[in-house]
Amino acid sequence: MTNQQFLKIVLLVLFTFFLWSQTLSDKSLLPYDTIDNNYFKDQGDAKRQLAWAKVYLDKAKKENKAIRKARGYYLYAILYYEDQPLKAIQYLDSVIKYSKIEPNKFFPAAAFCEKAGLLVDLRKFDEALLNFNLAEQVALKTNIDYYYMVRDYIGTTKSEEMGEVEEALQLYHENYKYYKTKDYRGDYYSYYYQNTIFGLADCHKSLKHSDSTTFYNKLGYKETTITKNNELQLMFTLNEGANQVDKRNFRAALDSINKALPGLIKVKNTGNVLASYFYLGKSYAGLGDKLLAVQNFIKVDSMYRVRKKITPEFVGGYSYLIEYYKQTGDKQNQLKYLTTYMEIDSVLQKNYKHLSKVLRDEYDTPHLMAEKEALIQLMEKKQSASYIWIVVLVVGVAGLIVYQFYLKKQHQNRFEAILNPAKSIEENSTVLETQLTTPDAKKSQVQQSLSNEIVLELLEKLTVFENDKGFIENTISIQKLALELNTNTKYLSKVINEQKGKTFVQYINELRVNEAVLQLQAQPILQNYTIASLASEFGFNSAEAFSAAFYKKYKIKPSFFIKELSKTRAS
Repeated sequence: MTNQQFLKIVLLVLFTFFLWSQTLSDKSLLPYDTIDNNYFKDQGDAKRQLAWAKVYLDKAKKENKAIRKARGYYLYAILYYEDQPLKAIQYLDSVIKYSKIEPNKFFPAAAFCEKAGLLVDLRKFDEALLNFNLAEQVALKTNIDYYYMVRDYIGTTKSEEMGEVEEALQLYHENYKYYKTKDYRGDYYSYYYQNTIFGLADCHKSLKHSDSTTFYNKLGYKETTITKNNELQLMFTLNEGANQVDKRNFRAALDSINKALPGLIKVKNTGNVLASYFYLGKSYAGLGDKLLAVQNFIKVDSMYRVRKKITPEFVGGYSYLIEYYKQTGDKQNQLKYLTTYMEIDSVLQKNYKHLSKVLRDEYDTPHLMAEKEALIQLMEKKQSASYIWIVVLVVGVAGLIVYQFYLKKQHQNRFEAILNPAKSIEENSTVLETQLTTPDAKKSQVQQSLSNEIVLELLEKLTVFENDKGFIENTISIQKLALELNTNTKYLSKVINEQKGKTFVQYINELRVNEAVLQLQAQPILQNYTIASLASEFGFNSAEAFSAAFYKKYKIKPSFFIKELSKTRAS
């Protein structure tokens, strides 16, 4: 599992609430606390925050207060964490410099620790550990609670980023003993205590100590229930699901993972959403359901392509995909996932000391390279045979550019119509009401053979079917649905044809497409998925089938809709 978010969340809380409670001088119109509060009130407006940081630092320099200078440089550092980590580190170095002159309960220990966290993100583990150790040394003298927090960060880095699980396990055991002597269910210590339990559970899982993993997962679940720490509770549930996969209890694993996944999606814990899909894939593979295994491993790949980050724990799905597409004769997808696997292999080999054995358990690199080269040569032969057609296509590019300009405007109008469907829904409702209530001589064929009572009963059952989202099941058929609705296929087909104005296939596909539109707006995380992943999410058997149904309904491709939807959210 992944728990790197712990470092940044806790540090920001510490910085905001604990650091700056010293006596203020009255040498300027605005006190330091007012400037500081205004800085955080403008969170999300980088330009205004930068202005407040400058006010704070200029005031500190004028008054020559070392700890205030440190705070001013920290306000600058916050603004560059995500986009310019090296610049953030430079500002943190200034924080360290000035807080050494006038140290307090949290500084410079917290600055060393946060600098280490940024170095971890940059994969500079040796430098990160050096700064973590400096944070330990300072905190041991000034703040014993913070000393154990730093050790939690070190444990997370060693276990999740460096593969030094046994060393991390020892740190977590020491922390566990410390927190057991405190008010570990109180507001202050409960999070750190529970996070330490999660570290113990995750380390034991990595070491294949399944009984110990279950013990700590159960303990963590109990403690998070008592203190209502919902997100960490979901992580313990997922971690036990992963543990059940390792024990080959695949049904139990599916139960735990499916309980955790919706909540993790809701809180946007993307690292553990990826982990959920990986272990779902392993569970279905263990049960022999290749299709569902592939669908979930593709979701892992889809999220990796967006995040550009993956740990060795979740790489195994690529070997499954490579072998699956090799067996099905899909050379293009075989090459796609083989290439991605080798790219990940190259990055991980540089950053993970323990990785060589992990990767060689799946594939050895020379074999991968030979297989990739053979696939490329085969694909190149096919491409050369169609070279003449490429020349023809190039000639038509100019005409396509003009045509695309026309289509872009047309597609934009269609996108806007999807977001405002109220009128078409009202018209459809009026048509349906007219069909059921108008007693004229032009009754449809279905109404001649079926009573209004039967038609209405079937329509009500179809409404329940739609509300329950039964159409998401990718194996649904008219025979299966007729059986569920306690009718026959002839009646069901006629009602759908006459009352819905569609064939059964069109009816199901439109429901799926409509659901996709709703969920893409309601759950922005889905906008990061590939079309193939979305297809399986909403019941289609392939990306092509999903795209075709979406285009037939809305006359735009789903990729265009997602792109425009992302722009709308950004604005």
